[in-house]
Amino acid sequence: MDSLQLQHGNEGSKRIVAVDESPPPTDPGKHFDQKPGWRKFFSFVGPGFLVSMAYLDPGNMETDMQAGADHRYELLWVILIGLVFALIIQSLAANLGVTTGKHLAEVCRAEYPKYVIYCLWVLAEVAVIAADIPEVIGTAFALNILFHIPLWAGVLCTGSSTLLLLGLQRYGVRKLELVVSILVFLMAACFFGEMSYVKPPAKDVLKGIFVPKLSGHSATGDAIALIGALVMPHNLFLHSGLVLSRKVPNSVRGINDACRFFLIESGLALLVAFFINVAIISVTGAVCSATNLSQETSDSCNNITLNSASFLLKNVLGKSSSILYAVALLASGQSSAITGTYAGQFVMQGFLDLKMKIWLRNIMTRSIAITPSLIVSIIGGSSGAGRLIIIASMILSFELPFSLMPLLKFSSSTSKMGPHKNSIYIIIVSWILGLGIIGINIYYLSTGFVGWLTNNSLPRVGNVFIGILVFPLMAAYILAVIYLMFRKDHAVTFKEPITFDPNAQVDMENGNPNPHHGDCIPHREDLADITLPE
Repeated sequence: MDSLQLQHGNEGSKRIVAVDESPPPTDPGKHFDQKPGWRKFFSFVGPGFLVSMAYLDPGNMETDMQAGADHRYELLWVILIGLVFALIIQSLAANLGVTTGKHLAEVCRAEYPKYVIYCLWVLAEVAVIAADIPEVIGTAFALNILFHIPLWAGVLCTGSSTLLLLGLQRYGVRKLELVVSILVFLMAACFFGEMSYVKPPAKDVLKGIFVPKLSGHSATGDAIALIGALVMPHNLFLHSGLVLSRKVPNSVRGINDACRFFLIESGLALLVAFFINVAIISVTGAVCSATNLSQETSDSCNNITLNSASFLLKNVLGKSSSILYAVALLASGQSSAITGTYAGQFVMQGFLDLKMKIWLRNIMTRSIAITPSLIVSIIGGSSGAGRLIIIASMILSFELPFSLMPLLKFSSSTSKMGPHKNSIYIIIVSWILGLGIIGINIYYLSTGFVGWLTNNSLPRVGNVFIGILVFPLMAAYILAVIYLMFRKDHAVTFKEPITFDPNAQVDMENGNPNPHHGDCIPHREDLADITLPE
């Protein structure tokens, strides 16, 4: 009986050949021990840490400091729930890309009718632009602190600064990521150092993390802003696309290994992000709730912005706190802007089958994001720009269902994921958290609007006119979410992997697939214009 066997040639080449004798029984598991587990894991490291940069962006810093200054440690539980939920949905996005060979936007294009595709594309672009606004303002604040240029001029400079960093990628995107990560984690070290100095009460911090509580008229809005800053819609498109840069053998074992490695990597990255966000909130809460506050510090806490937050680090860094804080803020804004540019590329390519050069895509997105930032910075100054970051985070939270609902449905569908679909436990947890966030959004949207409508000073005719415009939009929002939730899937994107064959699997993992055996390692040549991390 003929069998397939791995043969080594004279020059070190490898191929699968047919032999007349059946090989002696072997333990299939030994074939996968050829490459140590830690080496296999590090070959998949990259997408999760790049995505995690978005959880340390200026929008997160702004909402964290606002939450700490206004509510001390009360909203820490939002960070915990948000990042646990982020870990679940980021792993689902990675699994979708690994299993189907398509990212989320492409699966949406294969599944939905054209009018829905265009609506989802517009909403995804709005999410990318809303995510870019904090990066624009954060970078402008950093330039203002470093070089004392006006805020509006710093806003205009942000586009060119990001293009400069994107241009450095030709020297190796991993080197660029490493430099930016070092600067961001330097900022994290500063907050941890300050945390050890101000010593926030451990009991209050732990209570804030594990005991949900909302008190005060602004607590709900700040909680929604925290969720919006943590769980970003464009990250789902980004993560499902970035995993396509890794060569995953088209086999049950290859897909399972890749999904497990991406989950571990995302967990490590988000654990670091969790501690950094907790440190920022705890430091702000401890400093701003101290009993012996000076008048200057008290005023800064009452009107805290990214531009004035360097006072939080004075205990550790002294006079150099503003400079080091500005450098870290600049790095945070630029690294997050790069991820936003990647996400915009995947969104446009996936929904419309249209690709742009990275520099052109950056100019288009940044030009749109600069407009509201420029107007607000001229009219409202730094306090107005800080409020715009909160508004952008809330927009992201309201945008979330239009990428989350398709992801939850696709990742739980046999036609999309085959045997790799979500387990019943993941389905229950993810849907409970997802519907909880959507319910909070709808409740806050409706009660906030009705409260404003009844308490404003506009004439009655104006209130009626605004109600006629807004209430249909609220109804359309709810109906759109219901449509995405209950629509039955039709498209089949899952491709059956090869039959389990240890020798063929080894050959595939070594990068030498046998086309006659049906082996293939997915490679997206159509995404060649989108520079992916290697």
